[in-house]
Amino acid sequence: MDPTERPRTSRNPFQRILSFYQPPPPSAEKVPQERISGTYKRKRTWVLAVTMIGYATFYLVRKNLPMAMHSMETDLGISKKQLGAFLTIHGLLYGASKFFNGFLADRAHPARFMATGLVLAALANVFFGLSGAVITFGLFWMINGYFQGMGFPPCARSITHWFSPSERATKFSIWNTSHSIGAALAVILGGYLATKDWRLCFFVPAGIAAVVAFGLILRLPDTPRSVGLPPVEEFRGDAPPDSEDKKDLDPRAFRAFLARHVFGNPRMWVLALSNFFVYTVRYSIFDWGPTFLQEQKGVTLVASGWMTGAYEISGIVGMLVGGVVTDRLFKGRAGRASLVYMALCALFLLLFWKIPSHNPMVYVFFLCGIGFFIYGPQCLVGVIAANLATKRAAATAIGLTGIFGYASTILSGWGMGAIVEHFGWQAGFAMLVASATVATLLFVGLWNVDPQTELEITAGEKKS
Repeated sequence: MDPTERPRTSRNPFQRILSFYQPPPPSAEKVPQERISGTYKRKRTWVLAVTMIGYATFYLVRKNLPMAMHSMETDLGISKKQLGAFLTIHGLLYGASKFFNGFLADRAHPARFMATGLVLAALANVFFGLSGAVITFGLFWMINGYFQGMGFPPCARSITHWFSPSERATKFSIWNTSHSIGAALAVILGGYLATKDWRLCFFVPAGIAAVVAFGLILRLPDTPRSVGLPPVEEFRGDAPPDSEDKKDLDPRAFRAFLARHVFGNPRMWVLALSNFFVYTVRYSIFDWGPTFLQEQKGVTLVASGWMTGAYEISGIVGMLVGGVVTDRLFKGRAGRASLVYMALCALFLLLFWKIPSHNPMVYVFFLCGIGFFIYGPQCLVGVIAANLATKRAAATAIGLTGIFGYASTILSGWGMGAIVEHFGWQAGFAMLVASATVATLLFVGLWNVDPQTELEITAGEKKS
């Protein structure tokens, strides 16, 4: 053998890494017909639960910074503007990473892909906690932002493979509560850890994330076919997966559809812009709420964590109620529910800002009202995007609105920090009320978005 020739097994280490993430082929061993129903029910419940736990854990190593910010400002002399810059850079990279990793996750084993992102985000947290300079804080939080983008795409892959279109909206609304569950746990846990040492806010969640990542690899299956089950559409009696119009698979036809119904659709851009202001309110209250409560309302660190956690928990109820209201009262017109929600969110923001009280429960009530009414639109924006683009381009449409959502950290992160630092909390809350008002007005333009009408329009185009 020529000594200069490398063995085949070591010729391309990159390919060996890729093979680790390659999804398994359909199982040769099929589940017996009489056991399919029971196996499907058990596996689907397990997939929903495991992906929710996994994604909620991403929040433990993503939304832990707010509970440490006040202590970092006091101990290290870091300014609000610098802390806000951490949030902005993190959010921008997260939005871009979420969009980019969607292409990779569609072709990867969800458990391994998701676990890798969770472990790398945990390591970024460890290095952040060990840092002492502004530049290193910013660098590791930026790295964390990128790896956070590996959390949602594999969850979306799992849910769309295990739940059919006829039930997917309900299951996605249930799964979406993992956002609020994880965020609430992050601030409650962080409130206790920060009283001992703010660096524990990063070390302890990182350890939890590592354990959960190991559990994901062991417990989260790939697709139904990989475990010997039929495709979910076949199991549910929906249209078989190979019955789609071949025109849908033609790249040129798909690009034309995107140009017309996504990128060339004015209502899609109105929706994306409204999502910018929805996320401005959502993240500003979560990221700056604990600091505001401590500095302006005299609330203790631990209490501020519980109060911000209540904000997230009320968001769970808001999301679930918003889905029911949209389907039963507004007949699927999510723009109408979003408009009502945002108008009431603006009202509760104004009350939280303006009404003085020595009773912390008053602030809890206002925070819960904000959480309830902001998380309805946060969940429903994806529904509107899917209705406008139909299932042919729903993922692309949701990705577009998501980029605008996380671009909002320019305003909710660095912008909010700079406004409060130079002009005070009064100016900061004036910006939030204005943002909620603008979002409300933008939803007026989406009042008549009807899923059935959009389907009829696209069906007519396909026939022609």
